[in-house]
Amino acid sequence: MAGRIPESFITELLARADIVEVINARVPLKKTGRNYVARCPFHEERTPSFTVSPSKQLYHCFGCGASGSVIRFLMEYDRLSFPEAVETLAAQYGLKVPHEWEPNQAAEEARRQRLQALYQINQEVAVFYAHQLKTPSGKAAVDYLRQRGVDGKTARRYGLGYAPPAFETLSRRFDVTLLKEVGLVVAKEDGEHYDRFRHRLIFPIRNRRGQVVGFGGRALDSRGPKYLNSPESQIFTKGREVYGLYELWRTGGRPARIVVVEGYLDVLALAQHGIPNAVAILGTAVTSEHIQLLFQHTEELVFCFDGDAAGAKAAWRALEAALPHLQPGRKVRFLWLPPGEDPDSLVRSQGVEEFTRRLHQAEPLSAYFFRAVSEGLDLSQLEDRLALRERARPLLRRLQDGEFRRMMEDRLVELAGTPIVERNVQAKPQELGLRGPRLEERVAALLLHHPRAFERLPAEFLEAARAGQHGELLAHLVSAWDAQTLNSELLRDKLQNSPYEAKLRELLAQEEFQALGEAEKELLDAAFVLQRKARRLRLKALTQKADTEGLSAQEKAELRRLMGEDLCF
Repeated sequence: MAGRIPESFITELLARADIVEVINARVPLKKTGRNYVARCPFHEERTPSFTVSPSKQLYHCFGCGASGSVIRFLMEYDRLSFPEAVETLAAQYGLKVPHEWEPNQAAEEARRQRLQALYQINQEVAVFYAHQLKTPSGKAAVDYLRQRGVDGKTARRYGLGYAPPAFETLSRRFDVTLLKEVGLVVAKEDGEHYDRFRHRLIFPIRNRRGQVVGFGGRALDSRGPKYLNSPESQIFTKGREVYGLYELWRTGGRPARIVVVEGYLDVLALAQHGIPNAVAILGTAVTSEHIQLLFQHTEELVFCFDGDAAGAKAAWRALEAALPHLQPGRKVRFLWLPPGEDPDSLVRSQGVEEFTRRLHQAEPLSAYFFRAVSEGLDLSQLEDRLALRERARPLLRRLQDGEFRRMMEDRLVELAGTPIVERNVQAKPQELGLRGPRLEERVAALLLHHPRAFERLPAEFLEAARAGQHGELLAHLVSAWDAQTLNSELLRDKLQNSPYEAKLRELLAQEEFQALGEAEKELLDAAFVLQRKARRLRLKALTQKADTEGLSAQEKAELRRLMGEDLCF
């Protein structure tokens, strides 16, 4: 958006806006005394700590620290830039945003006005199509809607319309240049134009601000493809928009889940039967942008696909797109439809209760992931377990660092065997003369035989070792080390008369460690595994305490840090 928004206008806008009204439309609030509270929309929590003050016109979360004005809330919750948040808020209160211009902003203003003209032509055509649905020529479309069980209320809510069969219906009424830019007319070789949508039921596609960015059309006869969408334009990209999201947002509140279906009529049928939280992908595969957009409005996505090969392919692409966006509190599940059914036919034939039951029983992403990557493999065979690991590991690396990724990695270990890093540091203990599988003793032996490797160990590992998090043996050994003690003999002398002298001498006698060609790498790998184990134990302890006693501010910070630690393979 060109031009600077005057500070005086922002002050006026904040004075007119009601932060409770704006937030309550997205996050249900409950009045407690003078303020309103809710579970924070910016982090996962069980006890509400998100407070909205109508007197101060501010919000604050005592859990994660998120706070600010109504504009800041729109920026964070709706993922808007500052100018977009101001525009959204101003539109809600019927205000026009002024701008302070500079000479070099003329080109940007011209571009902004052109985009506004494209939005406007789409809006005018949407109104025209909606009117045509009410005329005698729209009877075929109305009959089709009745046949599919869509009533007038639902048709009005989604702004459905009808495109007449004539070739020049739009070009005779609207600016042809603008129509061509948004793809509503197609140029012929002779320079004339014809309407893209003819004798079709029309579905306007709106962005999250309610602007019409494109159209979908369902054929009412056998001519042409059954479904046809607007081509991409300056204001419409299929991979960034979903059908029905704006209409869902207008119902108010934040839905517990969003159901992602494949067709316009699936969205209408579910809304008609009391399931308004459905959206449709616009004739393309699910993209990362789709996932990011939808997670701005809910914590759970349920993808509803056919159970055939095409449905499985679409579901897998949705899973791949979702992986980088998963984080604590977010869920993705998959509902597999019976053969020959779609959401529209299923909800009409079996009812909303049965469809809702299926939603609750939808397959979690984790289960579908391992079922899919294990397909065709015999996990009793070593070669197939290796194949499973090779299939899964690149995909798991797309997950954000955190507890869910660690749990998925642990599940892979259960199915495929010991992860490579642990195999490197723990294999063949008998060949190395180590008694038992204890990794702490292996690290101690490597340090005794290669004391200069102390300098390569991460400071966090050494600090944890001194604190006893990796066992008393390593605590004693690391505490005895200093910068001047850099050979095995000096270490041995320094450790005389210690409680662990016998064990340390036993490890020093294992000459196989002295001959290891990659001792430093072995040591770092082993330290990595120990540190991951300690982090998991601490994370578990903090999580349990959070559920029972609550955490201090310092512990909350530690918990957030641990959940973001890099514990990959």
